Amino acid sequence: MRKSKTLQRIRENQIVRMAALGHYIPAYICHAAKNNFDCVWLDLEHREMSTKETQALLAFAHLFDIDIMVRPPTKEKTPIARYLEDGAAGIMIPQVANAEEAKELVMVAKFPPLGDRGIDNAGLDSDFSTHGPDEYVAWANRETFLVVQIETSEAVHNAESIAAVEGVDAIFVGPGDLGLRLRQSLEMSLDEAVEIVAAACSKYNKPWGCPAITSDVYQQRSAQGAQMLPIASEFFGWMTNLQNPADCD
Repeated sequence: MRKSKTLQRIRENQIVRMAALGHYIPAYICHAAKNNFDCVWLDLEHREMSTKETQALLAFAHLFDIDIMVRPPTKEKTPIARYLEDGAAGIMIPQVANAEEAKELVMVAKFPPLGDRGIDNAGLDSDFSTHGPDEYVAWANRETFLVVQIETSEAVHNAESIAAVEGVDAIFVGPGDLGLRLRQSLEMSLDEAVEIVAAACSKYNKPWGCPAITSDVYQQRSAQGAQMLPIASEFFGWMTNLQNPADCD
């Protein structure tokens, strides 16, 4: 059973180098690992893959020794557990509004005594039952992670209580959804919201992050203490490449 590079970097108080992926591209996993990324954020909330495609990407991640953090299309218990059984190093759940929701997700993603996840011990995550159940459970609670996303003003106001939940390993600000809502309500700016989340996470010693595709955003968020910073994306890579073609006329 492999150790999480994401959690290792967090425990060493280092920034996690993350890349985002929303399509079935096995080579992307390989190249991310070879370029010293720690984690690939696999977005299944806004993109769709078959079960077998997802399982294949998770297997490639184990082959090349890089974490995959899955953002699933559901908050249901059984599907989330299956992503972990198939080898996901972490799960990121969108639009978590309060501590009660966060606690329910801990029940889903963590084994006792932290949560109430059901044990299988026959998937890729346990090396297909080559480890005893108690060893497997201890490893899973130590080396897999739960990330909750703050994407509404309600969640911002509840940031401290969410950060205080045991079993939530990190908090991730979703600037797209959160920014959309804040621009309509004018309640606060996105930067003000990020400051509130950063302060809450600092108070409870909880790592946090947000997308940081541009160098300016990366410098700003890292200076605020963010540790989980996606700095590459296959989607934006295509856009950049297509917008800047070689002069071939």
